[in-house]
Amino acid sequence: MSEKKPYYISTAIAYTSAKPHIGNTYEIVLADAIARYKRQQGYDVYFQTGTDEHGQKIQLKAEAAGISPQEYVDNVAGQIKSIWDLMNTTYDRFVRTTDPEHKSKVQKIFKRMYEKGDIYKGKYVGKYCTPCESFWTDSQLVDGKCPDCGRECVDAEEEAYFFKMSKYADRLMQHIEEHPEFIQPESRKNEMVNNFLKPGLQDLCVSRSSFTWGVPLDFAPGHVSYVWLDALSNYITFCGYDPDGNHDAQYKKFWPADLHLIGKDIVRFHTIYWPIFLMSMGEELPKQVFGHPWLLVKGDKMSKSLGNVIYADDLVNLFGVDAVRYFVLHEIPFAADGIMTYELIIERINTELANILGNLVNRTIAMDAKYFGGKVMEPCAPEALDEELKAVALAMPGKVAEKMEQLKVADAIDEIFVLLRRANKYIDETMPWSLAKSEETHARLGTVLYNLLECIRFAAVALEPYLPDTAQRILKQLNIENGGLESLTSFGAMVPGAQLGTGEILFARLDMAKKLEEIDAYHAEKAKAALPALEIEPYAQENVDFDTFCKSDFRAVKVKDCKNVKKSDKLLQFTLDDGTGTDRQILSGIAKFYKPEDLIGKTLLAITNLPPRKMMGRESCGMLLSAIHTEKGEEKLNLIMLDDAIPAGAKLC
Repeated sequence: MSEKKPYYISTAIAYTSAKPHIGNTYEIVLADAIARYKRQQGYDVYFQTGTDEHGQKIQLKAEAAGISPQEYVDNVAGQIKSIWDLMNTTYDRFVRTTDPEHKSKVQKIFKRMYEKGDIYKGKYVGKYCTPCESFWTDSQLVDGKCPDCGRECVDAEEEAYFFKMSKYADRLMQHIEEHPEFIQPESRKNEMVNNFLKPGLQDLCVSRSSFTWGVPLDFAPGHVSYVWLDALSNYITFCGYDPDGNHDAQYKKFWPADLHLIGKDIVRFHTIYWPIFLMSMGEELPKQVFGHPWLLVKGDKMSKSLGNVIYADDLVNLFGVDAVRYFVLHEIPFAADGIMTYELIIERINTELANILGNLVNRTIAMDAKYFGGKVMEPCAPEALDEELKAVALAMPGKVAEKMEQLKVADAIDEIFVLLRRANKYIDETMPWSLAKSEETHARLGTVLYNLLECIRFAAVALEPYLPDTAQRILKQLNIENGGLESLTSFGAMVPGAQLGTGEILFARLDMAKKLEEIDAYHAEKAKAALPALEIEPYAQENVDFDTFCKSDFRAVKVKDCKNVKKSDKLLQFTLDDGTGTDRQILSGIAKFYKPEDLIGKTLLAITNLPPRKMMGRESCGMLLSAIHTEKGEEKLNLIMLDDAIPAGAKLC
């Protein structure tokens, strides 16, 4: 038996400044899908990920938290690893740059470069972006801010060591020209060549002396390695590279890496700095660097300042692991940013996972159980319709392979769903329920169901890299093992007479309105749990001027009718007499505090000049005022009720 061909894939190591959001998590899921697919193809895969744990930003965050930098990164690294595990990712090694062996190797790498004459001592004067850990000249800033993240840069002046980038610039340009696949997509390559290489590379500051949280330089007291030299080296230091030349068998087998999978915002570090560092070390360059696009929330990059950060564990709690994996893998195109909204996630689950995939599996298993006791039937001579279906199934693995070779994962998933859609159409064309009505057509019915079971088998095997748990659940219903891609070279692996497993719902359809309400409640409860147990809400810190306050129109209103809103656990719908002669409708999320019938006839206080807003498809014209406090950790709410002698419409002043 021939030895498996090696394949080394890595993610960028996650920066331990904060818990990663779903946009960060997308990268590990994407890498996992590629790694799983390569294993299906028979490769010996080495899949490395981990955490980047040094730098000024982390030191400042640790100081603000009142703990040591090591304690800080231990905590965040633990969060990152738990999320990677939650997403069912199959990395072979999770690395951390605070590892003593890695730090020792970085020290040696730095010293070798210095002794070679590629690094020299000088003084840095310029701009520094602490969040990005990036150096910039004034001419590189955009509107005076960091061109990568758009945040303020600080003036930096300190003794430092510099790397002679220009020494290797021509060689790097030649490599890029001779290896067009090295930087992907094409747009990233053009950006690096036109914006950085052609204008000329400036020497790079590769040490810091104004803080201490980094790899200390053993030959230069008071200096620590620039975080990116430290971080980028992880791809070889943890793979068995030895700066003294005694590389272990793993390094000899897997380096150069087949694929560095990174975010598009750090392409410069991986396609200019990293290759040049490797050239200085005399090591081969990675075969390919792929700068994947971002996952945007309603068109914006995720940011705490925008309040639009979404975390993977929250999505898993709300939708399940495979639904989240499917969404991020399918919704981010090869070279364009993807868009995420809760509405879109629900829509994809309903239309694709529940309707197309889940419904096909459920209907087929259920029909076989009903008509043949759950046994696989012997197929009869195929008809033209059967041959057409088989052709789609047999063509699918090749089309998936073609897309995966180009790293077009979303397109690869689409090819599997082409088969699923065709199988659903086949059901409509053959109408098994009609074939079941006559004994004469039972053989044909058995053939139809056999063909559907085979298509489901093809889809389950092909889906394993993307939806591993779902694929396994489907195979369990078919009562077969995963035969791998080799089992998809012929149509007819289901054994006649074999007993199928028990059917189960893979993905339930979600009621959009109810699910959105559940999501709101989930986040409200989470936010509440994060707050200290206060007896009263904290007072507002910002003063409101008297004229602004007077613009609010406070009126006494009397409750003519009150009822629950259908499909909502939170809302009550009030019909109110506001003194104008026309009923006013207000919706209020207080259903867990009051029964509707207890409020009819009460006199309440409302703000009546707020703009109307839609809630659950109904218009709410105003807001009822209430008081909120916490009692033994439980939120309490009381509507502000007025003396019934006050007439409807009376203005409070």
